Formats: sequence, C-alpha cells, structure tokens
Amino acid sequence: MKSKIFLIIIGLVAFTSQSCEKFLEEELVSDVSASSYYTTVAGFEDAVRATYSFNKFLYGPERGFTLTVFGTDTYTNGADGGRKALNRYDGGLNADQSYFRDFWQRSYQGINQANAVINRSKDLTIDAALLNSRIAEVRFLRGMYYYILVRQFGDCHLTLEETEGVEIEANRTAQSDIYSQAIIPDLEFAIANLPDEQDDYGRATKPAAEFLLAEALLTRSYKSYGDASDASRAETLFSNVINNYGFALLDDFSSLWDIDNEENSEVVWNIQNSKAQVDQGIDGEGHRGHLYFLMEYDVRPGMTRDITNGRPWKRFRPTPFTLTLWDRGVDARYDKTFKHAWIANNAGNIPTWSAEEAAMGYGQAGQPKFTVGDTAVYIPGPEEEVNWPQDRQAATRYMVITSDEYTEKLFPSMNKWIDATRPDRQKTQGQRDFVLMRLGNAYLLRAEARLKQGDTQGAADDINIIRRRGAWPGQEAAMEITAADVTLDFLLDERGRELIGEGHRWYDLTRTGKLVERVRLHNPQGAPNIQDFHIYRPIPQTQIDRTIGGYQQNCGYPGSGC
Repeated sequence: MKSKIFLIIIGLVAFTSQSCEKFLEEELVSDVSASSYYTTVAGFEDAVRATYSFNKFLYGPERGFTLTVFGTDTYTNGADGGRKALNRYDGGLNADQSYFRDFWQRSYQGINQANAVINRSKDLTIDAALLNSRIAEVRFLRGMYYYILVRQFGDCHLTLEETEGVEIEANRTAQSDIYSQAIIPDLEFAIANLPDEQDDYGRATKPAAEFLLAEALLTRSYKSYGDASDASRAETLFSNVINNYGFALLDDFSSLWDIDNEENSEVVWNIQNSKAQVDQGIDGEGHRGHLYFLMEYDVRPGMTRDITNGRPWKRFRPTPFTLTLWDRGVDARYDKTFKHAWIANNAGNIPTWSAEEAAMGYGQAGQPKFTVGDTAVYIPGPEEEVNWPQDRQAATRYMVITSDEYTEKLFPSMNKWIDATRPDRQKTQGQRDFVLMRLGNAYLLRAEARLKQGDTQGAADDINIIRRRGAWPGQEAAMEITAADVTLDFLLDERGRELIGEGHRWYDLTRTGKLVERVRLHNPQGAPNIQDFHIYRPIPQTQIDRTIGGYQQNCGYPGSGC
C-alpha cells in the first residue's frame, strides 16, 4: 500500500490574508523564516506539500458543494442553511457572500504558495529530475487553482510571481490570457515532468495532469477565444488517461462509494483527507458531504439520529427533474445512489395503532406498529408510486413518503457520502477522500469532446461503456444507445445519472452554456430570478475594498456599471 501524501501547513507566504476561520492542522511548522527554510531541501519538500492543502478548503466542505452542486438543474434548497440565495439567484447572491470570498482567497493563497515554491527553488541544490518533478506538482496545482478561478469568476487577477508583502494593486486579466499564460503551460509542464505514479499516494501524476488539461481545453473549446484544436486535443488526452495507465472501471457502481475501497482502480486523482481525524480530530475540514444531502429522517416515527444514517443538515434536495433521470427498471444507479428505507432504531417513539385504525382492520389498538430493526420510513421510487395510494399507505405499519409529500425537510436522500466511520453521530468532519478525477468521468468527457467534433458514434461508444456498467445484471443491452441518441442535452442528463453530487454540475452547465436554460426549466426556486450574468460569481467585496482604486465587479452585479 502506498503511503499517503502528508500535508504540512507552513505559516509563511501562503497566508497573506486574514480570516477568523481555521486552516488545516495536519502539522504546523512555526518559528521558521520563509527565506531560510524554503531554500533548504526539507523546507522545499514541506512547501510543495503545503501547496496541496488549499484544495481541502475547496473540495469537501459545505462551501465547495454549495458552489458546484447547488443552484443547478439537479439540486435545489432544503430547509436548512444560510446560502439559499445561491440557489434562488436573488439579491442575496452578492459580493458579500463569504463563500465567494473563501473561494477567491483560498485559490490565490494556493497560487501564491506555488509561486513561492517556484521562486525559492532557483538556487536549491537538489537532484534535477526530482526538482523538476516537484515543480511540476506545484505547477499542476497552480494551473488547477487558476482553472477554478476562471470558471467561478471569469476574468481575474493573474500573477506568476510570489507576493511577499502587502500588495494593494491588482490586474483584471482576460480569461483567454489566463488559459494561455497560466493554466495550459502549467499543465503542459506538469505532463512533461510528472511520473505516471507516485510513491506518496495523493501527489499529482502525469495522468492527473492530462485529465485536467483535457478538461480545461474542453472548457475553452466552448469559448469564442478557444482554439480550433481544443476539442481534438482534449479527446487525445482523455484517451491517454483511459488507455495508457491501467485504470479500470469497477464492476459495481456502488463499490465507488465503499469507504473501505477508496484507493481503487477507477480513481485518477483524489484529494486526501486524514484518516487519523476519526480518532484525534486533527483534520479541520474533511469530507462533509455526508451532512448535506439528507432528509430529516431523525424525527420520524421509530427513528433517532445515528452514525449509520448520518447527521441530516438538509442543505440540498434533488429537483423533481433529477428524480426522473433514471429508468430504474434497467439502470441500477438510482438505487445505488439514493437511500430508500430507514430501519427503526428508536423504541421510544414507535407509533401504536389507534382505535380508529384497528376498527378498519389495520392492526390491534395500542400495539406498536413495528419494532426496532423493522422498516420505519420508506420512499418508493418514481415508478413505484402508482402502487402506493393513500389507502395502502394508511394500512402500512411504517411511514411511506411519496413525491406529492416531499418538502424541504422530506425528500430522497443521496447515499454516496455516508460515513459510518465517524467516532460519533455529531462529528461533522468525515474521512473520505474527495475523488476529483475518475475514469467514469473521463469516458463521459471524452464523449463530449467527440460530440463537439461531430463524432456521435464515438460519443455513443463512450457513453455505452458507462451505461452498461450502470445496468442491472442482464439489462446491459437495454441500456445501450445509438449515435442518433447523442445530443448535448442527453449527455448532460447522463452526467447527472453518473456523477450526481460529485461537484461537477455547475461547471458542466456553465461550460456548455446550459446553466440559465436548465435552471429555468428544472429548478423552481431558481427559475424566476436567474439571469445570463449568473454564469459567473460576483467578485468578492473584500477584493474590491482592498485594491487601490477598486476592482471591477462582474457585469450584472451591483456596482459593476454594466
């Protein structure tokens, strides 16, 4: 088993902005000077590791899911949480939202950390091949951070030099230049200098860099400034990832979410979370997806909150459209993604049959309707609801929730991120790694690149590989599509079926120019307010306030002047 990369946070150049929030606490190296420590071999290695840490703030916590899953065609707001403006697209979606500030700050902190590593390595005495490999890692990460920024904010500040002191000037560089001057050259350098595999699991690799560059090129191919070869080059890079490194799809889709099977053959690259935090609580962020996609099961009859079923924060609930995506007779992915039954775990609130119910022949008055270990709550799938009329529900021992009874508290719960390894039911940090790149996604992105070039048969071939894996046994042929079926909308639907809740949806819709259209069609809470300018987030007010002469706001938002 390869050792996992251990992130070390150094309180030096990376932390140039102030915040009341905690940073990672893997290991704090203090009482050192950047100018003296980073220029040592040990300091250089620690500085490289520290560059990875900013991903932990962007992927796994609530802010990451909110900015990538919420306010799309697939997820709308549940009952809880203070970020509903990001789903409703109302006046609360403005420059003062702390999540925009956090994404902006953390990304630039990661960029500055990468710049510092590159700058301070110039006179380092170290093996040249190792040096190039380490620089390739931080350039991979710098390219990733800039890719995050342009997708969230559009035009933004570009610097490839280390910031060592207070700086109150900032540029606003066109996205096209950020792609050509930072994202693409950084990832090309990474591809040329990274190994196929790393001894430390979690470090950047050549296939991860190829995956990320391919996705960036595919994104740019939709832009007016995109290169004519972007889609073709993306296809080639995705083919390299698929064919050249020994990655393989897992036979069973549900195995992807087995927390004891995280380092599997389908993972191209993931973001590490500490496993020791389960006992010691040392990971300040962790994977918190187990909190946000759950209904309020814990106050239902026969139920109480426990570790197995999760702590339901009710942030995100699936839109009605989402629940129509799967043909459950042939496609197993709905049943392997969503939870359907909750087993009674609380004898203290199990209901009894009433006299009226007993008179109707449903049970014996005063006797419990069920016992601990029996089904307490059941949500039938869309195709099953016809079998659950009100009279049948009334006669059933357990609670049945059909779609006409869904609310912001009661809705189908996504099961992908459940983490039963947490030490207690209140623990918010989970130990799951965040899978940012997996082979299933590579096939679907290559299908998109092929569709962009008019190769619908090639796109159908890739999509069918994913659909056959997602089928119930014996239904593989029924899941297959033809070239004539392949459209951008079909592909987006397929990405919803395969990748629901994995942090891709907002990027999928903004990349393809479908965000506004699909929110208006499928998200009742967001539909009335979303406008064309919402494909980018507002520039954080802190950036505007701290920049001499101000900083131009994105069009459409207050203060933009356009």
